[in-house]
Amino acid sequence: MLNNPLLIGKGIPPFSEITSTQVVPAVTQLLNELEVELNNLEINLTDLALPTWQDLVEPLELLGDRLNWTWGAIGHLLSVKNSPELRTAQETMQPEVVKFYTRLSQSIPIYQAFKKLRSSKEWESLEPAQHRIIESAIRDAELSGIGLEGEEQKRFNEIAIALAELSTKFSNHVLDATKAFSLVLTTPEELDGLPPSLLSFAAQASGEAGKWKITLDYPSYVPFMQHSTREDLREQLYKAFVGRASSGELDNQPIITQILELRQAKAKLLGFKSYAELSLASKMAPEVAAVEKLLEELRVASYDAAISDLEALKTFSHKSELKPWDVSFWAERYREEKFAFSDEELRPYFPLPQVLDGLFSLVKRLFGITVIAADGTAPIWQEDVRFFNVMDGEQHIASFYLDPYSRPAEKRGGAWMNDCVGRAKVYESIRIPIAYLICNQTPPVDGNPSLMTFSEVETLFHEFGHGLQHMLTRVDYAGASGINNIEWDAVELPSQFMENWCYDRPTLLDDKMGMAKHYQTGESLPEHYYTKLVEAKNYMTGSGTLRQIHFSLLDIELHHRYSGTETLAEVRSRLAQTTTVIPPIPEDNFLCSFGHIFAGGYAAGYYSYKWAEVLSADAFGAFEDVGLDNEEAIAETGKRYRETVLALGGSLHPLEVFKAFRGREPIVTPLLRHSGLVKAA
Repeated sequence: MLNNPLLIGKGIPPFSEITSTQVVPAVTQLLNELEVELNNLEINLTDLALPTWQDLVEPLELLGDRLNWTWGAIGHLLSVKNSPELRTAQETMQPEVVKFYTRLSQSIPIYQAFKKLRSSKEWESLEPAQHRIIESAIRDAELSGIGLEGEEQKRFNEIAIALAELSTKFSNHVLDATKAFSLVLTTPEELDGLPPSLLSFAAQASGEAGKWKITLDYPSYVPFMQHSTREDLREQLYKAFVGRASSGELDNQPIITQILELRQAKAKLLGFKSYAELSLASKMAPEVAAVEKLLEELRVASYDAAISDLEALKTFSHKSELKPWDVSFWAERYREEKFAFSDEELRPYFPLPQVLDGLFSLVKRLFGITVIAADGTAPIWQEDVRFFNVMDGEQHIASFYLDPYSRPAEKRGGAWMNDCVGRAKVYESIRIPIAYLICNQTPPVDGNPSLMTFSEVETLFHEFGHGLQHMLTRVDYAGASGINNIEWDAVELPSQFMENWCYDRPTLLDDKMGMAKHYQTGESLPEHYYTKLVEAKNYMTGSGTLRQIHFSLLDIELHHRYSGTETLAEVRSRLAQTTTVIPPIPEDNFLCSFGHIFAGGYAAGYYSYKWAEVLSADAFGAFEDVGLDNEEAIAETGKRYRETVLALGGSLHPLEVFKAFRGREPIVTPLLRHSGLVKAA
């Protein structure tokens, strides 16, 4: 067992040495050891009249760190290197891990020790970050059922295990359903309209001469829906996409019903009227009514704009009715005519290496940090994965992985940032943070670099924004460093903030640091393209905003009012009357692949994207206020942003962090202005 790499417990996991057969013995041994440590800690705390930070929090952090390291490595590989064997091993140990986390969160001696510490004299000498960690620990224990007894606590714990298993099952079903479908094209008629980049990608995916394979993975699905002239094939692909994991062995509908019932039961056990209220107990939004107020404000602002978007497409396409599988196609044709460029025309100007150079130049300009390639210095899980170091002057302050390309057979869809190693003070030395940045963009084809769509560029900037908050934290307590202990509806602030810079002239066009340069000629993006790109920024923004509102309200409705008297489809259909301009078709079972709320952390929290976008738009407004061409003021504002939003992590409430940066509370006007939903003053 000494040779099991999953038991190292520190540093970067040696990914190439980890096998699925090591999971069960490693996690079993680790849980046994941690159980002994936890028992000893509880005995020690029970004997102490007044526990100190060193008595309580430091041993707890070390204990949690060991389990997070091992289980985190397994979870990471499950998302980027999925296999049946790894799944089985993870599913075998997941109930045991959940049991331990539940046992830890429901420890009476630990809970009482936190309460004693909060009311002790030492409390006054502790830092704000330590206050937040203690307060959060008490709140989380109460939300973890520590106040329950007997049968109620037993039931609560059973629910925790069941929800974890259902969440994993839901995610695996979506991955398998996505992987199971493909459309193989063989004739020139079937290929009509498809751009060269997609044809190369589809030919590579097929691996057979004369055949082109289209899949439900985003780099394949999205451009096909935008460019294929074959309405019948678009319809086939669209119905497969929105119907994923909704039938047969992979049907997620019964899983959704179980998840909603169990979440509601969990909330009731804790004394909440709904799971949404339980969810908001640890978020920035004070109550469900406040969430719905913001969503309604945005719905009203975007609904008429979405109607106008649709009418414009109908007029342009000479069609009295547009089907859902027509919208992307005609929206792209209309955009090409209206703004005189296409997504495909821009791809050659956004090769991944150049985009990274531009991104790294931007963060040096804003935050004074330097990013240096460090490939070969850290273990990787796949040959395309890259590794970078972040320098502050001569000091190495952080590192990150970049896994950029789509691998539908083994990697889940979407994009995310995750914690590989968190910043913390360990045995008097500072452990530097390391992030995972995961995307699913178009891979290199035909010997060319990955040529990115502008949307993929925005996604990369978004995830890098999360990474910056993880990497530039100055908090030395693990419980509040980076994104730890940040309320979920504020955590998208730095990611959405970074997206704004994709439209910044120096970031795109500067001779030295601009990221938009042709991969063959080195020519900067022509001025007319830049002008059109900025003009097109808010193209179809009413429709895009309304789509987010639809998902957000559906999430809240299911977690706040759903009782089972309506079917899931009926709930969605009812909400769609005021949140869509083309109602969902009968085959649309989008909820069955809505991993954010059924397999991720966004249950009763999908609204967080919009809540945080209010913050991020207002934060970017601070840079606009001083002038985006005023380099000295930009650097000064960037320094303040780094020292507040990025450095303070979860050490203060997000509203206090925002006010420290902006000097006031956030307002919604910048978001509406940036989205083109109100006119600029």
